[in-house]
Amino acid sequence: MPPRFVAVGVSEKNRGDGNRSARERLQQQREHDKAREKQRRVLIVSAAVVGVLGLAAVVGVIAANSGDGGGSDKAGPVVAPAGSVEGDKPAVPTGTTDAPSTLAIWEDFRCPACAQFENVMRDTIHELEASGALKAEYHLATLIDGNMGGSGSLRAANAAACAQDAGKFTAYHDTLYINQPPETDDAFGKNAKLIELAAKVPGLDTPAFRSCVEDGTHDSWVEKSNEAFRNGGFRGTPSVLLNGESIFPTKGNEQISPENLKKWVAEANKGKKLGTASPSAPAAPSAPAASSAG
Repeated sequence: MPPRFVAVGVSEKNRGDGNRSARERLQQQREHDKAREKQRRVLIVSAAVVGVLGLAAVVGVIAANSGDGGGSDKAGPVVAPAGSVEGDKPAVPTGTTDAPSTLAIWEDFRCPACAQFENVMRDTIHELEASGALKAEYHLATLIDGNMGGSGSLRAANAAACAQDAGKFTAYHDTLYINQPPETDDAFGKNAKLIELAAKVPGLDTPAFRSCVEDGTHDSWVEKSNEAFRNGGFRGTPSVLLNGESIFPTKGNEQISPENLKKWVAEANKGKKLGTASPSAPAAPSAPAASSAG
């Protein structure tokens, strides 16, 4: 009989050890599942961005071949937003002006892949800008207008340029992408919608901003930027370059991600001084002088 009790005791001990082992395995599995789920979410977003980029590439070819960039019918003088980058590749700059690395982002406010990119990378870009490691240059395109019809790409880009005049480009840029309508819904083609969203940015909804939006003050500047996009040989939007090298959707064999962008910028900036010069406050753009006759 005693051996039977001993056997039972051993059996209970083994069962207890087994329960602890099972709990440990369950906890480890849960931690593993959490890590995999986090990675899966990043990969799903990245895959979605890459997938839409393939469509955007086709759209880009169509737009380039048709010669239709979705611009407005009215021709007018080019009125650049305050503090913008001029030349043959117009852009709105953000971050410290003397940052050692530059991120060039070619985007369309109606582009779903651009929203995917922004929603994944936004915080990292802002963090790198705040540290002085990176400055960004936003080149505004109207690719989706040319493909889907409508004017939301142009109207939103003009409104973003108007926000730049008010020194609130970044906040309004992010608001547009956070509130982006479906690609087939040309909600951004309505100035009233763009002004409504401006109310989400403190201090932006002013008579000057409304007038700039409703008058299409920067339409011709946006069209000039879109022309640069069409002539740039890009596959689609977004097109993202770090110091002139394409990094979207991949850089070499590495896929873009917040962690990889930080790593790539750190590698590019090795031994270089971080930027400290803040951009000067934008001044209201002056109207172009009328050309003299004769």
